[in-house]
Amino acid sequence: MKRSEINAYIKWAENLLAASNIRLPDMAYWSLEDWKAKRDQLDTVRKVELGWDITDFGSGDFAKLGAVLYTVRNGLLSDPKVGVPYCEKYIVMKEGQRLPNHYHVFKSEDIINRAGGDIYVLLWNADPQTGTLLDTDVHVWMDGIERVFKPGERIIVKKGNSITLSPYISHIFGPEPGTGDCVVGEVSKVNDDHTDNYFVEPVSRFADIEEDEPALHPLCNECAKI
Repeated sequence: MKRSEINAYIKWAENLLAASNIRLPDMAYWSLEDWKAKRDQLDTVRKVELGWDITDFGSGDFAKLGAVLYTVRNGLLSDPKVGVPYCEKYIVMKEGQRLPNHYHVFKSEDIINRAGGDIYVLLWNADPQTGTLLDTDVHVWMDGIERVFKPGERIIVKKGNSITLSPYISHIFGPEPGTGDCVVGEVSKVNDDHTDNYFVEPVSRFADIEEDEPALHPLCNECAKI
C-alpha cells in the first residue's frame, strides 16, 4: 500500500468515528513530531502495539480485503505485568471489505457492531490438530444467548449486538452489502498479531508500504522505530 493511501484511509476512519460520536485517545491524533517528543513515555505503548493499523493483508486490493483498525488497550502475552490483561479495538470497514478467514488459538473475542451498517459473519470450526475447517455445527454465544449455526452460514449482527468467538472458530466478517460502512468493536483477551493469527487464506498480517509521502500518524507496528 502507498503511504498516501494509508493517510487517506486514516482520515476517512477518523471522520466516520467522529460522525458516530466516537473519539479515540488523544495519542490517536498526534503528529509524528508529538510521538518523537513523547517517546520516553511510550515504552508500554510500543510493546503492546497500541495505535493505528491499516492493512490489505498483502492482497493489493484494500477495497475488498482490508480494514482500518485502532488498538485502544492491550497487554503482552509474554509478560502479564505489561499493559492490561485484555484488548479493545475499533475496526472501521468500508462496505465491500471483509477480513480474511482466520482463527486464534489463545484469544477469545467479542465482535460488536458499534455503529453504521449491519455486519455479516461466517464461521467454521477449525481442527486444533491440523487447522482444517470442519463440516460441523458451530456453537457460539450472542449477547448471552447460545446459538448454533451451520459452517459458513451467514449471520447478521445488527447495531448494538455482538457475537463471541472462541479459539479455533475460524471467521470472516465485514459490512453487510447494502447497509453501509461500519464501526466494529472488538473486546478480547490479550491480542498478539505476530503469534496468534492463523490464516486459512494465503495472506500476510501487515501491509508492505511504499513511502510516497510523510506519514500522518505512525502505525502500531512502526512505533518501535520512533
